[in-house]
Amino acid sequence: MNTEVKVNWLSNNQHFEAINEEGGKIRMDGSTSIGGLEGGMSPLQLLLAGVGGCSSIDVLAILEKQKQEVRDLKVQVQADKQRVNNSYSVFKTIHLHFELKGDLDAKKVERAISLSIEKYCSVSKALEKDSEITYDFIIK
Repeated sequence: MNTEVKVNWLSNNQHFEAINEEGGKIRMDGSTSIGGLEGGMSPLQLLLAGVGGCSSIDVLAILEKQKQEVRDLKVQVQADKQRVNNSYSVFKTIHLHFELKGDLDAKKVERAISLSIEKYCSVSKALEKDSEITYDFIIK
């Protein structure tokens, strides 16, 4: 299964727009220290958004199959960035904090999140080589 994203430069600054096959768009930008406008997410922030979004999709699907009623789901993703050889950065740690609302069984929520992070989420699987990925959750 192939996928494609096109990245277009929007100005003479470090400002870009990514467009997927369905026409979905997202803005990317570098920090002002390298000429960015800070009008979008940095590429590394997009990775964190990707792991949060990927895992959220999994968790909702798993809980739906378990007949759990989710009324709201939010994920806060925090990471510790580390430079490698004064060249590029990796995330040393990534932590996902899930906040869910609904008529939910905590054991089923724990299992859904665990399955997502450790088995199903393609983004977490891509990042796990360099990053320790942890999570916690609260049901409101």
